[in-house]
Amino acid sequence: MSNHVFQQNLNDKKGPRPGGPYIIQMLFKESVAMFHVANSILHNEQDAEDAIHQAFLKIAENIQKIDQPVCPKTQGYVVTIAENKAIDQYRRRIKHPLVEMDDEVPGVSPVYEGENTLTACILKLPARYREMILLRYYHGYSVKEIAAMMGISFSAASKLDQRAKKKLKDLYEKEGQP
Repeated sequence: MSNHVFQQNLNDKKGPRPGGPYIIQMLFKESVAMFHVANSILHNEQDAEDAIHQAFLKIAENIQKIDQPVCPKTQGYVVTIAENKAIDQYRRRIKHPLVEMDDEVPGVSPVYEGENTLTACILKLPARYREMILLRYYHGYSVKEIAAMMGISFSAASKLDQRAKKKLKDLYEKEGQP
């Protein structure tokens, strides 16, 4: 960058463009206030951290709206964004409440003929994993069909399939050892 452009940037009415260490320092300083606001709305530290993360992403998208990184207007702006993200998350939680998973609730009832190590390992899987393995490999459904049956997204069903196979593989290798 030439001195002329640098000098012009310094003499600009708005001052140097925001970014770099000034924004990072401001966000670090305000993150405590942002967390406090989000946690007071959500009453859950992990959810508050998620809301702050979403707020940081929103701030990054709108960085051009910040003229001066360290000023009361900017502080109010970032805290308001955190508050709005926490409220959005609270509304999603009310609209779609989380249901705790209970591994003791049986999924698809397995019916196998004969006794073997693979059968024993499938029966030892948590209910959700067992259900995925049986629907996918015993009943022959696709991941897309299973996602629709379970009421989850395709990516969540794919990940569940991956985790179920890994768990089954680990159990099988453990059982196969003398």
